[in-house]
Amino acid sequence: MLAIILLALLCASASGNAIQSRSSSYSGEYGGKGGKRFSHSGNQLDGPITAIRVRANSRYIVGLQVRYGTQWSDYVGGTQGDLEEIFLHPGESVIQVSGKYRYYVKKLVFVTDKGRQLPFGKDSGTSFNAVPLHPNTVLRFISGRSGSVIDSISFHWDVYPSHCNTC
Repeated sequence: MLAIILLALLCASASGNAIQSRSSSYSGEYGGKGGKRFSHSGNQLDGPITAIRVRANSRYIVGLQVRYGTQWSDYVGGTQGDLEEIFLHPGESVIQVSGKYRYYVKKLVFVTDKGRQLPFGKDSGTSFNAVPLHPNTVLRFISGRSGSVIDSISFHWDVYPSHCNTC
């Protein structure tokens, strides 16, 4: 009898885990194979994305830095080109990223849930459009490869953090 009860509890637990909703997804990798790997996976613990800095020259996205909550990530990429900085409004999130690439990332357009489009770079190359797989999820962090430019980029999506008090 005890074995039957344990078996029933085990089956109920397994089926409960199977129906839990998933929320995280991944888009990418867009670009080439050069450069050194980077990831902002640990930065997402500082809060949601609140600002983006992108350095671009006449041909490529050269470098980038993202603010999570109130903390800036490490800068990745090179130093040649113009630096632009855009802040998101409180509660605003990135819900789509499109762009262009060839051997390097050439253009990025961040689209927010408030309808804003934040473009960086030049309009040439192969197009991509990155969106989350699951509803009610937002861009939580980025990863990719960089050297003197951003060689490639990937986007990681999940729910907006509920624990962020300073964002």
